[in-house]
Amino acid sequence: MENFIQTMITEGGKLLVNWGPKVLGALVTLIIGTWIIRFIMRGMERMLTNRAVDDTLRPFIRTLILFGLYTMLFITVAGMVGIETTSFIAILGAAGLAIGLALQGSLQNLAGGVMILLFRPFNVGDLIECGDGFGFVKEISVFVTFLETFQNKTVIIPNNVLASGTVTNYSTKGNIRADIPFAIRYDADTDKAAEIVLNVLKNSDKVLNDPAPSVYVTELGENAVKMVALPFTTVEDYWDVFWGLRGDIKKALGAAGFEAALPQRVVTMKNT
Repeated sequence: MENFIQTMITEGGKLLVNWGPKVLGALVTLIIGTWIIRFIMRGMERMLTNRAVDDTLRPFIRTLILFGLYTMLFITVAGMVGIETTSFIAILGAAGLAIGLALQGSLQNLAGGVMILLFRPFNVGDLIECGDGFGFVKEISVFVTFLETFQNKTVIIPNNVLASGTVTNYSTKGNIRADIPFAIRYDADTDKAAEIVLNVLKNSDKVLNDPAPSVYVTELGENAVKMVALPFTTVEDYWDVFWGLRGDIKKALGAAGFEAALPQRVVTMKNT
């Protein structure tokens, strides 16, 4: 038993002498390397800000550089411990292939993110619609894009969906038309109604003068003449115009004597 303990102490001492400095050096390198990476990332953030790099590119650039720096640090630390760098890189390559096969969806999202940054179908701050997502683009990351809806909800959409699906960008032209439907009775004056509604649109500070707003008859319905107001507004004021002006239109028509377009039936009595 004593010989076994003595042997363990001797072998432990050899391991400590042989591996202690390497492990200690690797640990120190890891700590210092992490601090240097943080320093580099802070400097890079300042550089991106000073050079006014597009907000769409910033998260993507940060993620790629951070991943590259930590990969280099990890390989360096592994080499200091005694792991062969070439073998380690080969292992990383094999592991990367296996992970890539297992995470094909994530790699598709990564490719989708690259496509979005290359072709720029939208930028940070744009109002877009894709499938069930409808909101302002807050961030385009490596794998997903974050939208902020008008209800202040955050919607996370995989980049592959955005890159391969149909995306409607409401901010491309700089303005958007808010179609506001309304209806009047058949015996009402359509020209007068159009004039009243057009005045409501022109008096709103959220409606643009260029393109000019307009009002049209859209359909001769079963019980009413259906019309639509077509004001243009900024993307930010879209919902204020789309919902807010409905009440103003209703009040203006009511004040002018226009009655609600309720269902009507004509009943004829026959003499018997």
